[in-house]
Amino acid sequence: MAIEKYSNKGLGEAKWAFPPIHPEGRKFAVIAGLVTAFFAVMAWETLAWPMAGITIWVLAFFRDPKRVTPLDEKYIVAPADGLVNLIMPVKPPVELQGEGGLGNEELIRVSIFMSVFDVHINRTPIEGTVRRQAYISGKFLNADLDKASEENERQHFLVERNDGLKVGFTQIAGLVARRIMSFVKEGDFVAVGQRIGLIRFGSRVDVYLPKGTEPNVVLGQRTIAGETVIAVTGQMKEIEGVGQ
Repeated sequence: MAIEKYSNKGLGEAKWAFPPIHPEGRKFAVIAGLVTAFFAVMAWETLAWPMAGITIWVLAFFRDPKRVTPLDEKYIVAPADGLVNLIMPVKPPVELQGEGGLGNEELIRVSIFMSVFDVHINRTPIEGTVRRQAYISGKFLNADLDKASEENERQHFLVERNDGLKVGFTQIAGLVARRIMSFVKEGDFVAVGQRIGLIRFGSRVDVYLPKGTEPNVVLGQRTIAGETVIAVTGQMKEIEGVGQ
């Protein structure tokens, strides 16, 4: 895939294009499409029309739009599209603690809830090397709940930048989600905003901010994976927002 660079100087041109469908979703779309065609051939319109809607939804669910990621080493970008539904100080998961990890002290955790209508391709918040990756099987509670971080099926990542800064984040399955996929492995170098995995169907991603960093988002705000700056390293300024 060609890499395009943009700046705030306004040079060049950006054009809208229909988002491509991630290869993981094509098989589901084909199956849904075949079922729709069968119902249509059998003249079962009461089944064919709803199934056509499901086919369109499957295509939309697995859409993989291009994102323009701000290139500033101070920025931590959102790993997921969705709603910021939890911001709280917690201890990192045990899989991300210990020597070479995030430590045992409380860090600010920003949780982003993805509904079944959001893009489900997840991206890395910072550039660096994947130092840890741990998959844990578990329950399928509502990903909107705080305890989903400890009880649901999940996959942890720890990315370390060249300067030693570490950011941990976790993919969490939800009520409908039944599979977490990873596109990277331990030891891989990832660019900020790079695709690292996806979750089927509806889920959440938790981000553990470095010590001494406050979130740059507020509860109820929507984020765009790879684009929204959810924190600026070292920034302790409290951010406020208003719903309107």
